[in-house]
Amino acid sequence: MALPNKQQILDWVADHPDAASKRDISKAFNVKGQEKIDLKRLLKELAEEGRLERRRKTYRDAETLPPVTVVQILPPDGGGDIFVKPMELRGDGPQPRILFRPRDADPALGPGDRILARLIEERGEDHDYIARMIRRIGEAKHKIVGVYRKGTEGGRILPIDKGADREWRVREADSQGAEDGELVEAEQSGPKGRLGLPQARITDRLGDPSAPKAVSLIAIHQHNIPDDFPDEVIAEADAQKPATMKGRDDLRDIPFLTIDPADARDRDDAVAAMPDTDPKNPGGMILWVAIADVAHYVTPGSALDREARKRGNSTYFPDRVVPMLPDVLSGDLCSLHEGVDRAVIAVRMRIDAQGNKIGQKFHRGIMNSLASLSYEQAQAAMDGRPDDVTAPLLDTALKPLWQAYDLLKGARGRRQPLDLDLPERQIVLGDDGRVKSVNFKDRFDAHKLIEEFMVLANVAAAEELTRLKRPLLFRVHEEPSAEKMEALREVAQASGFVLAKGQVLHTSHLNKLLAQAEGSDFDELINISTLRSMTQAYYHPDNLGHFGLALKNYAHFTSPIRRYSDLIVHRALIAGHGWGKDGLSDWDIENLADTATQISATERRSMEAERDTTDRYLAAYLAERVGSEMTGRISGVQKFGAFVKLDGTGADGLLPIREIGNEYFHFDRDAQMLVGSETGVEITIGQRVKVRLAEASPLTGGLILELLELDGATVPAGPKSRRGRPVRRRPAQVKAKARAAAKKEKRKRRS
Repeated sequence: MALPNKQQILDWVADHPDAASKRDISKAFNVKGQEKIDLKRLLKELAEEGRLERRRKTYRDAETLPPVTVVQILPPDGGGDIFVKPMELRGDGPQPRILFRPRDADPALGPGDRILARLIEERGEDHDYIARMIRRIGEAKHKIVGVYRKGTEGGRILPIDKGADREWRVREADSQGAEDGELVEAEQSGPKGRLGLPQARITDRLGDPSAPKAVSLIAIHQHNIPDDFPDEVIAEADAQKPATMKGRDDLRDIPFLTIDPADARDRDDAVAAMPDTDPKNPGGMILWVAIADVAHYVTPGSALDREARKRGNSTYFPDRVVPMLPDVLSGDLCSLHEGVDRAVIAVRMRIDAQGNKIGQKFHRGIMNSLASLSYEQAQAAMDGRPDDVTAPLLDTALKPLWQAYDLLKGARGRRQPLDLDLPERQIVLGDDGRVKSVNFKDRFDAHKLIEEFMVLANVAAAEELTRLKRPLLFRVHEEPSAEKMEALREVAQASGFVLAKGQVLHTSHLNKLLAQAEGSDFDELINISTLRSMTQAYYHPDNLGHFGLALKNYAHFTSPIRRYSDLIVHRALIAGHGWGKDGLSDWDIENLADTATQISATERRSMEAERDTTDRYLAAYLAERVGSEMTGRISGVQKFGAFVKLDGTGADGLLPIREIGNEYFHFDRDAQMLVGSETGVEITIGQRVKVRLAEASPLTGGLILELLELDGATVPAGPKSRRGRPVRRRPAQVKAKARAAAKKEKRKRRS
């Protein structure tokens, strides 16, 4: 038999994936003697061309999956199923879906873990293969997003994370053809070791890092936020039709309005108010809150549901939104547009003259919004400047809303929720996608009105489901720890204020501190420090209360377009009232705790991504001002330096120890202070500073500052030793000096 050609070899390997060693191929084609050398050459050429892949002593078709291969565990999907990704798939075809079926004896695995698995071809509704674990081969790989710098034999990746100080080495074979200066995503491909650079393999090329849209793209990839909907999810969304009146209450005569930001991408809540005509409630009001009935379209166990649970929530960036639901739902069918019938779940609440909620009733119905107003538009109308849209609505719709809000303000004052005053920063982008300006959003009574109505509706939902004894997800906010309170107390005392100790903590105590600082130079600092002392809110099936809002019963009900937690609450209400078959399913109930953990994690992920994006935009905005002098206030102190919140933009920059002076600085953790060993200069939270912007890195979002003035005075440089190194004093000596200085400063401020 003649020596086979390349296509014959490929055809045979495809038909015999379990027996494809060079010896097997030689035997199949009866290759002997000198021809074996020619066969070896052909196999090598096929491997170099990427058409065959050598695995130890066997070859396989690069377009197919072998029966045994290395796979990576993916996060659970919305239905709780675990899929895996083949690590050595070749070819340009679509990636097969592989469902992982663990055995009882298998060890616990997490997303990113790698296993050697046996693949069994099985065509299911949502998968092509079944994977069975043979053995574990590694933990989750470290992921890197950075800039690729090409070298002679491969290249290096410069990570964009602020805290990353190590580059990663990339072999030419692992570069995926990345160009010099390109933004890439990579993963660790070998042990870090102590010597030399760790090794990475590029998994995705993200394009030009200086492109305007790269800022949010970096955050999306860095935090693993899914931003593409699977085809089956899009198809399911496209097939949805508007809900009909069948089985619903007709709420179209109620004067509902939506009031949202001017650039709102979705409108999922509407409000209405009117006086209560019941003589038993003199001076009371009827308040309606209607919320888009997302549960009608996103049913339990559907592809839409699985994807929404996986995402947990929408993520918002200055230039884009990564939605929880496809736009056909979030921007159309579930958005309460003006003049269009829309399906809602609404609550009618009765408010007495003191602003207390004295009754509630939930409805599943159809509403029609009179108008889609912006906050500015509604506020202008109430301030005596109505436009053509708001003028006809002033007496019938807007004034009753403000009457109801006036009542609720009284109840809020008695409840004493945490009253933080932190203006929301707004990054304005130009047509080219670059930062045009950084502003702080105006906060009107219109904002507070909607917030207060939403809080009341959320309370009503939690109370209703508790009454019905139905499972739900509560929004939990535990009180801050004693350690965090002590840290806040130190900041307050350093600023000349008092936060009493030795008592059960209530939000009213914190509000008194905030009131002391109001209007002072320390106003923003105390608000930020109080916020930092709070615990992270989360979701839980058990009712553990909401400290910040000073509420015993609280659940998220008002934003099911962008939060999966609210969708769960809607389903619970549907099941509790017998409104249909699209209520909370048995699977939902059984996995409620896992869902709470999942969506609490995705919420934190989105917050981190949004914060990182803001930092990068601010760094890009300030990059043109490197070398400029700026003012700000010390907002945090660590042993490696101090953090400064800059005036105007609110950006946070680092003042490294090396930029403060030549002497040794001791960090007093208790006093939250840095103290110079020779000059005695004290750097503590709240001090005003003048700094020079030394570095601004748009890729990392980092700002490096140089200290020029501290509390209006030039900072002494401090002496240097004869070797040119800073003089270092004993920590105990410096610590004692720091505490004495702190006490002296405290006495001075109190006097």
